Parts: sequence; C-alpha cells; structure tokens
Amino acid sequence: MVGFKNRYMVMEVFLDPNRDLGVDDPIIITQYNVSKAIKDSVLVNFGECGLASSLGSLQVKFVNPITKLCIIRTSREEYQKVWSAITMVRRIGNCPVLFNLLDLSVSRPVKLLP
Repeated sequence: MVGFKNRYMVMEVFLDPNRDLGVDDPIIITQYNVSKAIKDSVLVNFGECGLASSLGSLQVKFVNPITKLCIIRTSREEYQKVWSAITMVRRIGNCPVLFNLLDLSVSRPVKLLP
C-alpha cells in the first residue's frame, strides 16, 4: 500500500490598492488564474524539472473571489518549492498581486489498496 501525504496552504491574495480604478477589465481571481500564475512561477524559478516534479500533486482546490482566499494542495516533498514560487508571484493577468500564507496544514495519508 502507498500513502500520499499532502500539504494544504491557505493563502490570501492582496490586489494592488494603487491600481487604476478606471480600468474596464477588473481582475477576477479564479482557480484557473491562480493555478496558471503558480505554475508559471515554478517554471521560471525552478525550471522544467521543478515544474514536472510539482505538477503531480499541485492543485488549487478552492478560490473565493470575494474574500480573496484560496486553498492550494501540494505534496509533502514539494510544498517548500511551491510555497517559495507562490511568494514570487507578482501578477495575475495584468493586476499586481501579493500572496500571504495564513495556514499550512497536514493531511492524513490516503491508503490505496492494490
């Protein structure tokens, strides 16, 4: 039997308050936008090998566009790499953003039957 251990990160997304309010294209935080920004950051900072090793378990599980909270799952072995890549994300689309880690939790191992 194999056990997969994951880490869940609860992140808060800060949008730039100095952004022009007259812009017709407001940014909407979605799972796709956050996931793409994280994957792009992992690729830029850790290369293709770093991206490939973290893609197996990297998933944006939940995003609330109103409260700007998101839950990100990654493997136990790769969570520090993903966390550091998230802190280096500076833009989602055309909007400057910052990520703040609120909580890092531990999941129980999932047992797979043969």
